[in-house]
Amino acid sequence: MKKVVSVSIGSSKRNHRVETNMLGENIIIERIGTDGDKEKAIQLIKKLDGKVDAFGLGGIDMYLRCKDKRYIIRDSIPLKQAASITPILDGTFLKDTLERRIIELLNAEGTISFKDKKVLITSALDRYGMAAAFEEQGSSIVYGDVIFALGIPLRIKSYNTLYNIARAVAPLLLRLPFHMLYPTGKSQDAASNNKFNRFFQEADIIAGDYLYIKKYMPEKMEGKIIITNTITSKDIEELTKRGVELLVTTTPEFNGRSFGTNVMEAVIVALSKKKPEDMDNKDYNQMLDKLGFRPRVEYLKRRQQDLAEK
Repeated sequence: MKKVVSVSIGSSKRNHRVETNMLGENIIIERIGTDGDKEKAIQLIKKLDGKVDAFGLGGIDMYLRCKDKRYIIRDSIPLKQAASITPILDGTFLKDTLERRIIELLNAEGTISFKDKKVLITSALDRYGMAAAFEEQGSSIVYGDVIFALGIPLRIKSYNTLYNIARAVAPLLLRLPFHMLYPTGKSQDAASNNKFNRFFQEADIIAGDYLYIKKYMPEKMEGKIIITNTITSKDIEELTKRGVELLVTTTPEFNGRSFGTNVMEAVIVALSKKKPEDMDNKDYNQMLDKLGFRPRVEYLKRRQQDLAEK
């Protein structure tokens, strides 16, 4: 029996545990949130180190990537160092492989035609593969990194512009406490802040980290397409109520919940029997081929109509 645990500095209300079978292996997948308590997360990692097959690191990334540049998030270092035996993953490789593949698949199968669609990506530094895939499909993109992480209502429509801004400010920003840049702990459960409504209203598709989407999405989301992950059944109810047309999660569903990329990356490492440092994008793509991961596609408008008829 394999066991993967995602230790997250996010809300414990989003905890989940499943037992499943992949590639002939029984595997337990569990997410444990510490409500923003980084020290508690460190102690939990130390307690489980060597007793599980792989850790996911949730609620914080270890790295942000922009083309050829990779930036280390300082607040993540003590969490990563807490594990000396068990590998710990933050989802970086899956964001560059699985998410890129999912966008290509959705377009190829006709689920969504991305050409000329207006796409709002909440954070492209966190999802380089997804951003690149949208560009390749001919979408019109607004990169929301400055909007949602810094609170500055600035439309960035060129990845090269984002790259130049990141080169200038990322080394300084990533020295700040992570909670200043991203919802952590109980702030993940806070009600929506509608200060950036217009960016959502202008877009056909909102893609990226769900906690940014949840924090800023308007009350009315009629006809919108959401492409994200780490979705709970409660999140689906909320998106349905707001009128979202179509929900796609890039990671598969397990008992009503889609886990984050950090969790699924940890699953892949546990099943691959390789050390993470010995794996590259080719290895991840090969494992994805074997696992046959497909996106979760939910037509929420149709779901709402079905519920109303009942």
